[in-house]
Amino acid sequence: MAHTESKETGKIPEPTLRRLPWYLAFVKLLKGKGETFVSSTQIAKAINVDASRVAKDLSFVNISGKTRVGYEIDSLIAVLDEFLGFTTTHKTFLFGAGNLGGALLQDSGLKQYGLEIVAGFDIQESLVGKEINGIPVFHLDDFPALQSKYGATIGIITVPVEVAQSVADYIIKGGIRALWNFTPFRIRVPEGVVIQNTSMYSHLAVMFNRLQNY
Repeated sequence: MAHTESKETGKIPEPTLRRLPWYLAFVKLLKGKGETFVSSTQIAKAINVDASRVAKDLSFVNISGKTRVGYEIDSLIAVLDEFLGFTTTHKTFLFGAGNLGGALLQDSGLKQYGLEIVAGFDIQESLVGKEINGIPVFHLDDFPALQSKYGATIGIITVPVEVAQSVADYIIKGGIRALWNFTPFRIRVPEGVVIQNTSMYSHLAVMFNRLQNY
């Protein structure tokens, strides 16, 4: 069986962290097909990166394969799941339960990766008091009380851009330690708070630009 050992994720280049879930998804597909071993070459071809890059990326989680056989799939899945934090449940609040926020509340797959959205917040009367996919939506004013109950560490921001910063300031003050920001606004956070920006509009601009130049 392959030897596994986790290292400090803070030392890992962000591009590597972005690729590791791709490797994990592919290896899980192989497991579903009954495969028991996978080589870095197989992963590289599926993900369209160099085999040497795959080996380098996996060196950060310190998992070694068998000569001429590759990595044991069960061990690789286990170490990647743990290393990426997918085996730990993170209590999460979502702020802005409109179209995009509502879609994220409907995404039950997030829980499989350790992100458990326990409540949504909004200020629209048409949304407050409802449940989306079994998740209750509260008024934003109820955040402090719900935070005391759940102790959420992550906040998903899908509010209108003009209130993104004020909502972020409010919930950080209330104890949220990490933000997953889906707005195009570059939210400012104090030191010690993690922020991940996922702007669909930025990616859309890149896609349109590349499309025009092909």
